[in-house]
Amino acid sequence: MNILFASIAIIAIVAVWGIMMYNKGVRLRNQVEESWSSISVQLKRRYDLIPNLVNTVKGYARHEQETLEKVINLRNQAQAVPQSDPEGQAQAEQALSAGIRSIFALAENYPNLKANENFRELQQSLADVEDHIQHARRYYNAVVRDNNNYVETFPSMIIAQMGGFTVSPYFEIEGEERKNIRVEF
Repeated sequence: MNILFASIAIIAIVAVWGIMMYNKGVRLRNQVEESWSSISVQLKRRYDLIPNLVNTVKGYARHEQETLEKVINLRNQAQAVPQSDPEGQAQAEQALSAGIRSIFALAENYPNLKANENFRELQQSLADVEDHIQHARRYYNAVVRDNNNYVETFPSMIIAQMGGFTVSPYFEIEGEERKNIRVEF
């Protein structure tokens, strides 16, 4: 009789542990999705600012049309990357960041543009969005780390494999992109 109760107790403990580990996996997966959503919101804000910035610069730098069109094309390409592709999104964002830097480099050649109130406000808004993106990336990568630890470490990996939980990609940027985008003059 004692063996029967001990067996039932062990089975119950293992079942409760399995349920708790499965629920933890669900919570981590949902946190990864939510944190990616935060990045998407900030990127959308960034995408919305870029045309305004380009149009402001166009008025002062008409012969720099090629650079401005390139930035708009980079923005459109970044927007076209599916939200389910963090790695592709990171690559597109690297290219877009380089394009934005080229706009601010153009402004150095146009003192009237640098003094323009609308341009300065757009710069400040873009700087704020870049800060929000940086914080959202950090949070996303922290959540991905927790998720990946859960999926790859024993004994939680047993439940993770049975539950279909997978490793999530980090939102990484290349070494050159780790430098801050300078948006102030």
